[in-house]
Amino acid sequence: QLQLVESGGGSVQSGGSLRLACAIYGFAYSGHCIGWFRQTPGKELEGVAAIDSDGSAYYADAVKGRFTISQDNAKNTLYLQMNNLKPEDTAMYYCAMDQSIYRSAAWWLDYGRKSYWGQGTQVTVSS
Repeated sequence: QLQLVESGGGSVQSGGSLRLACAIYGFAYSGHCIGWFRQTPGKELEGVAAIDSDGSAYYADAVKGRFTISQDNAKNTLYLQMNNLKPEDTAMYYCAMDQSIYRSAAWWLDYGRKSYWGQGTQVTVSS
């Protein structure tokens, strides 16, 4: 059974860094859309960054230049390096993926199917 498990969240001060990890169990990840989402209470789920089936990355404008998404196929793990964190980055962060093929990470973030979700990891940034 495919399972996603996030880790790496925590509390940091503004300007700090964190690296989130999403370990994939029960499935050998290769060329599938996978990405990071975040949500704060009372707000809609927001797509943060994703990698499409061609390996191209896409970032939401709010995190462009500060966050980097990467994958390690050997470890079956997805990462999100978050630098220069701001209080508005405070949220529960989730990884999600789908086994279908998508050629646009941007489109997948907004409209594509996300069949599998992790349980989330909390990121809190204080000013």
